[in-house]
Amino acid sequence: MGDLADLKGATKPVLSRLKKLGIHTPFDLLLHLPLRYVDETRITAIRDLRLGELAQVEGAIVHAEAQYRPRKALVVQLEDAGGLLHLRFLNFYPSQLAQFQPGVRLRAFGEARQGFFGMEMVHPQCRKVRDDEPLQQALTPVYPTTAGFSQAVLRKLVQQVLDEAAQDDTLPQAILDHLQLPGFAQATRLLHQPSPEISLVALENRDYPAWRRLAFDELLAQQLSMRRHYARRHGQDAPALVAHGSLTQRLLQTLPFALTGAQQKVVAEISRDLARPHPMQRLLQGDVGSGKTVVAALAALQAIENGRQAALMAPTEILAEQHYRKLAAWLEPLGVSVVWLSGSQTKSERALALQACAEGSAQLAVGTHALFQDKAEFARLALAIVDEQHRFGVHQRLALRHKGVQPHQLMMSATPIPRTLSMSYYADLDVSVIDELPPGRTPVATKLVADTRRDQVIEGVRRACREGRQAYWVCPLIEESEALELQTALDTHALLSATLPELKVGLVHGRMKPVGKQAVMQAFSGGDVQLLVATTVIEVGVDVPNASLMVIEHAERFGLSQLHQLRGRVGRGAAHSACILLYQQPLSQTARARLKIIYENTDGFEIARADLHLRGPGEFLGVRQSGVPMLKIADLERDADLLEAAREHADRLLQTQPDVAERHLQRWLGHAEEYVKV
Repeated sequence: MGDLADLKGATKPVLSRLKKLGIHTPFDLLLHLPLRYVDETRITAIRDLRLGELAQVEGAIVHAEAQYRPRKALVVQLEDAGGLLHLRFLNFYPSQLAQFQPGVRLRAFGEARQGFFGMEMVHPQCRKVRDDEPLQQALTPVYPTTAGFSQAVLRKLVQQVLDEAAQDDTLPQAILDHLQLPGFAQATRLLHQPSPEISLVALENRDYPAWRRLAFDELLAQQLSMRRHYARRHGQDAPALVAHGSLTQRLLQTLPFALTGAQQKVVAEISRDLARPHPMQRLLQGDVGSGKTVVAALAALQAIENGRQAALMAPTEILAEQHYRKLAAWLEPLGVSVVWLSGSQTKSERALALQACAEGSAQLAVGTHALFQDKAEFARLALAIVDEQHRFGVHQRLALRHKGVQPHQLMMSATPIPRTLSMSYYADLDVSVIDELPPGRTPVATKLVADTRRDQVIEGVRRACREGRQAYWVCPLIEESEALELQTALDTHALLSATLPELKVGLVHGRMKPVGKQAVMQAFSGGDVQLLVATTVIEVGVDVPNASLMVIEHAERFGLSQLHQLRGRVGRGAAHSACILLYQQPLSQTARARLKIIYENTDGFEIARADLHLRGPGEFLGVRQSGVPMLKIADLERDADLLEAAREHADRLLQTQPDVAERHLQRWLGHAEEYVKV
């Protein structure tokens, strides 16, 4: 299709605005599809206008004036053979009045409404026409645009690429016939210039065959790219870590619990991958409290049994340190050297830890993002474990992998990933799921309580702590201001300390130094602190079985995943546990939907599915989308059947028609290499 600069009217300012819209090639412009359509193919007589309906009228101007009462407005009276219509413009320049001279013929498109002086349209789209001006032959597309970029200019540019678009189709006719999809050129022309006979509802709901064709093409390109990436990785070399079983069996014998059936299944899957001479890249999913840490420990031991090193990294100091303490308690009695590596260590402590990693005497390194820094070198790193992997950017995870020569990688997530996301954005990974909780976990009762009943909640905290249990009080999330969030935590701590003088109330927040956080968390774990006031730094990884009450203040401000993770901090012991969601009215529609979902569900996968529906994949994936282009046309929920078809046909094309697969990828991806993580 050539280059955007070759298009007529593609001046430097126009090219700059196209770039703002993410349009870098003519193919990008071809896929810059309308948000909606307006029907300018027919004229409605003024007397036939219906209130609230969009319509196009045509008539002659009989009068125009600037009015200043009751508010400033430019009012134009338009008359056709059967009626009079007022066109009202609230924002205007005095010079515009000269454009609306009596006798000038206008076409106006807008919503008819009842005004003070009769039927009117407010801010309609207007243009001057001749008496015999023909009507549009197709519905008029309305495109996403940016400041200073008119629809008229966009439409002219799109028309050029439509005329020049390659007519050859990248997909075999057999696939199109099987899925009942139109050709590519036919689909793009129809979406940019639909016939007035086509249902506007079907077009705007994006379930018309032309929309489905482009959605399938995009999903197929994503699947092909994922499989190519997967095949490349399996073509690389990695140390084959044969399962000797000496250390792993000793650990299993010393644990005070037996693995669940689900844990045994995923341990076997990971063990098989590690024994292969190709780099494993497996995602381990498990709901809150399902026992992912012991699975990670067994994987690390398989690497260590082979004379190699393993590294485990977590996003926060609290979570990383908890992993370190638990793993050290399990593994050091077996003779395994476990080192702690974090940004909060003293210079000498850090130097010793780094030296142990570089020399190979440290068999397992546990820490935070400090593991990524260039100074951290490993002698024989064979397994990289990333916990809460969705919180890390692509380049951070890649940096950890490069600490060894293509080490195996195990990514763990307590945020369940809905099946459609697993099939699309995570399709280049092998996935293991722990779908069973260990015995003894007590169900957590979830209660919705209005903020007006705060005093009753505080009394409930008092009773629980008097009975020998412990409680969390999570302060509201304030995205607009980290300082305000901190102040709220300080104020809440002061208030609860004054209201509950008989209790020892602790405070932990993100601005504290790691040493301070560690001291408070140890005091809470040891039972010296009965009530812990915290921000969301305790969202993952904190494990205090005696804590049986969780209060989340301003729960309406939290996302579903955060609420589910926070609720998972309790219910880890034998005592009855509860999570109280304090909310402030009035609730927005979205907040009400979130609270209803978390109240009615305890299954993390069902909550994640609902969360995806509410937020869409971009927000759901969070920082993980760094380096992962979002789908622009396909919708994972609406187009779930096409996703299944794309998976099936991607495999078939790669096996039987690799040249077709490559041509399709080139058209859709061009120089923007992958739809995948690095």
